[in-house]
Amino acid sequence: MSGAQAQLTVGLRVYRGLTHALSPLVPAYLRRRMKRGKEDPERIGERLGTPGLARPDRPLVWLHAASVGESLSILTLIDRILAAQPDLTLLVTSGTVTSARLLGERLPDRAVHQFVPVDTPAAITGFLSHWQPDAAVLVESELWPNLITLTRSQNIPLALVNARMSASSVRGWRWWTGAARAITGSFDLVLAQDETAATRLKLLGATGATTVGNLKVDAAPPPASDELLAEITGLVAGRPAWIAASTHPGEERIIAEAHQLLKRAIPDILTVIVPRHPERGGEVARLLADMQLATAQRSRKDSVTAATEVYLADTLGELGGFFRVLTIVFMGGSLVRVGGHNPIEPALLGAAILTGPHVHNFEGIYRAFDAADASETVTDPASLAAAIGRLMGDGTLAGARLTAAANTAGSLTGALEATLDNLLPFIEAATSSHTDTDEVANARP
Repeated sequence: MSGAQAQLTVGLRVYRGLTHALSPLVPAYLRRRMKRGKEDPERIGERLGTPGLARPDRPLVWLHAASVGESLSILTLIDRILAAQPDLTLLVTSGTVTSARLLGERLPDRAVHQFVPVDTPAAITGFLSHWQPDAAVLVESELWPNLITLTRSQNIPLALVNARMSASSVRGWRWWTGAARAITGSFDLVLAQDETAATRLKLLGATGATTVGNLKVDAAPPPASDELLAEITGLVAGRPAWIAASTHPGEERIIAEAHQLLKRAIPDILTVIVPRHPERGGEVARLLADMQLATAQRSRKDSVTAATEVYLADTLGELGGFFRVLTIVFMGGSLVRVGGHNPIEPALLGAAILTGPHVHNFEGIYRAFDAADASETVTDPASLAAAIGRLMGDGTLAGARLTAAANTAGSLTGALEATLDNLLPFIEAATSSHTDTDEVANARP
């Protein structure tokens, strides 16, 4: 079905009908999210398909990355696409406030950000009617039925890059096989993170899926200014310290309990917690207070003293600094069923990696780390505390672990060039029709 309009199965017709019928409830739903800090009140119209910017009069490719991790993974890709296509504008969409803030700060010229519309027919149609993209490139696993089928219905070429597909997702799609084939078969180009993902995507209908590697491996390490590095070094002040990065609800209590176990043997230990979503800072701070842990909160500019037990870094865009200073890193989203977060950045910056068991979002990377003894899996406060204690007490073990992590991360590179080799011809073919149309229009008297 690739290259042609997706045929709506019974399931897809039912889905479209339901999302159309429920669309009057969407504004109320978004307002509830807004009250929790999950939507930008000044840009809520974008979520409903009302544009926040004018469309530039030049070829435009739409690039969608769901949230922070996907957004970070495509920043270098964006730079390279724009360098290769000097007349191109990239419309970059994402769905979270945090990713919007990050992209707003780091997108280059000729790349603009909008929030992705909710998956209702009216919102998607309004978005497409305004932006009229020459091509659409989705990142990882954003398989929204209306978004994909309505884009295909307008004969807009579709690509799926850095594609992944977990075993649980395959099981979920198993009950919607016809829809899965219609959706994945809508893509003209599918570039998978690894052979496992490619095989799963082929089973669902993306018969042309190709393995090129994971863009998150090739993403540039997060930046850190000299001032930030000096500040973090001063905060630690020579104390034994470790960081729990990109944590999610349910994990902070486990981390705090691990800290309580660790301080029995290492009384001056400092635990740094960086929530994946900084707006959860107040919630995490209350939890730590209830556990009677002396906490300094970065968003409140609290000072770190010798009595501080936990430093809550509830800010955005500063992990690069913490990863460069702290050499024991627990990657969050893995003690709960979120699917884990990318260990490549701290590994390349010289850290020993710890993770929970739930890493299906990065199973290929963690499989390689496990095979090389480049990370350790923990399951509860006791095992987390024990792993940190071993790394702090055994310099040889810590050195071997961080060397293995850096070497393993380095061995997985190459996805960026392979992605560009496939994606640039796709973009050039899609935008050439736009250029040809403009030339014809300009030639008319």
